[in-house]
Amino acid sequence: MKITRFRTTLVNVPLEAPIATAIHRIESTGCVLLELETDQGLVGESYVQTLNGVRLGALHEMLRGFAHQVEGRDPHMVAQIWQDIWNEMNPIGHKGFSIAALSAIDIACWDLLGKAAGLPLHKVFGACRERVKTYASGGLWLSQPIDSLVREAAGFIDAGFLAMKLRLGKATIAEDIERVRAVRDAIGPGIELLVDANQSLGVKHAIRLGRELEQFDLTWFEEPVVYHNLVGCAEVRAALDTPIAAGETEYTRYGMRDILAAAAVDVLMPDLQRIGGFSEMRRVAALASAFDIPISTHLFTEHSLCIAGAEIGCISIEHMPWTAPLFNEAMEIGGGLITIPDRPGTGFSFDRKAIKRFGV
Repeated sequence: MKITRFRTTLVNVPLEAPIATAIHRIESTGCVLLELETDQGLVGESYVQTLNGVRLGALHEMLRGFAHQVEGRDPHMVAQIWQDIWNEMNPIGHKGFSIAALSAIDIACWDLLGKAAGLPLHKVFGACRERVKTYASGGLWLSQPIDSLVREAAGFIDAGFLAMKLRLGKATIAEDIERVRAVRDAIGPGIELLVDANQSLGVKHAIRLGRELEQFDLTWFEEPVVYHNLVGCAEVRAALDTPIAAGETEYTRYGMRDILAAAAVDVLMPDLQRIGGFSEMRRVAALASAFDIPISTHLFTEHSLCIAGAEIGCISIEHMPWTAPLFNEAMEIGGGLITIPDRPGTGFSFDRKAIKRFGV
């Protein structure tokens, strides 16, 4: 099998309404879709994204710049393709859009391998489960008033979620506490509640807030401080009983190694785009297991499911619905769990009508 065509398409998918975290305002997600066509008629698919479509053209150009490493090659040589791209990107660095491009190519190659074998990727990798715990992450934003948070939390429970994430980062500790209290009172003690400060707090503020929030039995406190302050994150972790989760903003196994070595997290959160695709995500899962630290993947819900189905240490999947309109298949959620599809490859395929609708 040979890859005969490297095809890219740009789309921008609007959200139902603008949202805000402590550091973002988001109205849409712009994506570069990648399709690797082969001489056997199979097509491997993947995508990478950028909030609001900002610098989408630059992301596209970076991805196109590695097409020569793929065209004419057998996707079964995915490990060598990965390494060749890694070596080529040395002059521009192993972070940022270069890693995003590598991730897209790696995922599309693996999608081809699964389709060629007629197997879902979690079974190609070696399966450990058919369903995995998930949490609702597509709501409870910092920009919402409390009455809206309460209504949306109830809606998540009705949709089959038994866990959900609330964003923090108000000007005062009292405001954040009020919001957490309202949601906890609304959902009761049997539903897991996670909070995310989106890197917006100083160390002392995070510790003071975290101590006040321990009464609400939180599953984790995510990104309390800026991602590169590993010493500060470790300090927050040491001061609190609530588990600390972070890692989505770092790149590759080397960034994850630094986080783990700093004892900065209780849960590591690698992002499929920033980590380097399925190949590197599996290395990171193995690395985290050596530190007895579980992982929970960030965004890219559809494509991360095969990792959750193959890695014992993956304790949950973030459910983010932003890119769901791009796919023919819908995710199956119930009883707080999300089903890992049994379809070949990643189990998800692009909807041509949606691509036309959202095309840039």
